[in-house]
Amino acid sequence: MDSSAVITQISKEEARGPLRGKGDQKSAASQKPRSRGILHSLFCCVCRDDGEALPPHSGAPLLVEENGTLVHSSFKPVNNADFIIPVEIDGVVHQVYVLKRPHVDEFLQRMGELFECVLFTASLAKYADPVADLLDKWGAFRARLFRESCVFHRGNYVKDLSRLGRDLRRVLILDNSPASYVFHPDNAVPVASWFDNMSDTELHDLLPFFEQLSRVDDVYSVLRQPRPGSQ
Repeated sequence: MDSSAVITQISKEEARGPLRGKGDQKSAASQKPRSRGILHSLFCCVCRDDGEALPPHSGAPLLVEENGTLVHSSFKPVNNADFIIPVEIDGVVHQVYVLKRPHVDEFLQRMGELFECVLFTASLAKYADPVADLLDKWGAFRARLFRESCVFHRGNYVKDLSRLGRDLRRVLILDNSPASYVFHPDNAVPVASWFDNMSDTELHDLLPFFEQLSRVDDVYSVLRQPRPGSQ
């Protein structure tokens, strides 16, 4: 799933307000509001084409995820697939086989405790929406932005973080594709692409780093510094 995770901290009262897409259409954004306490997460597979900002808030960074970051999907049959999603293309139903990256459950649960999380994806809603439903066991995906919210730039779908209406000093994007965050490279936490290595530990290894980021007022103070072991 080509996506990005956006994380921000919001207050309990602000978390109750839904994110709204253009015309408040469910096809543009799926809301799953919930109340969880002072720190909330918003992971979204949503794209918006209207540039409308998210509601104001006070809090932490925003995170974005790409295919090969949290999951890997393929049209080719995979024996150990975690999910099989039927997708209709030009009147033909295809099966999409989805593998979860090791430690993704632990990672999403913890991000949901620390951040407001938005899964910002260049995938189509008819695929990304059911994957997000199956992947998210904790209600961390509060809103979903799909391909139409991305900017098509030099052959790539780019996540323009400025459209989110957040202070960019409080915004993060987690992505395995530098092209996805070419507009805001200083907000990026790069992650290696993942396909099927079940001994991979990168999501688990990133947890202490994100815990650190959740406590700072300016993510640039951390992200612009060399990170040990970074690629």
